[in-house]
Amino acid sequence: MVKKTVSQQNDNSIEVVKTVEEFEQKIIDLARVTRVMAGGKRMRFRACVVIGNKNGQIGYAIAKGADVTLAVNKAATKAKKNLLTVARYKETIPHEVRLKYKAANIILKPAPIGTGIKAGGAVRDVLALSGIANVVAKIIGSNNKINNVKATFLALQSLQTQSGNRQITE
Repeated sequence: MVKKTVSQQNDNSIEVVKTVEEFEQKIIDLARVTRVMAGGKRMRFRACVVIGNKNGQIGYAIAKGADVTLAVNKAATKAKKNLLTVARYKETIPHEVRLKYKAANIILKPAPIGTGIKAGGAVRDVLALSGIANVVAKIIGSNNKINNVKATFLALQSLQTQSGNRQITE
């Protein structure tokens, strides 16, 4: 997590200090997509990007663009608009979650301190960017990275703390 401090001075010489949180981004999937048109083939790029501040806020988006950088930037700005706050408890998740999304089955289990993130593929990147330090996860049934990311987000969205709300507790 990178924090920038921006200072401004008003007319009354009062200094206003703002902290701007920046999100780290990780490209999960990058694909070249072709479409057959009347004059030939049109190539575009599809990017699936996950962003997170490693403090409980994460987001993902899929976007297409004529260039790789355009697709990644579009996906990152879309992801910032759809942020999810993850419920955490003592550097792990509050309870076990089993979720099925299309063909992807995701199992997330809390782990003791010192375990680290034991997960594979796209689920590891999502959990690392969300700031969960100790968790065990298993992907069953699907190799599709985008569906695995969506299933992980739905599983993290369904997490609840003991008091019933979705607030971050540490």
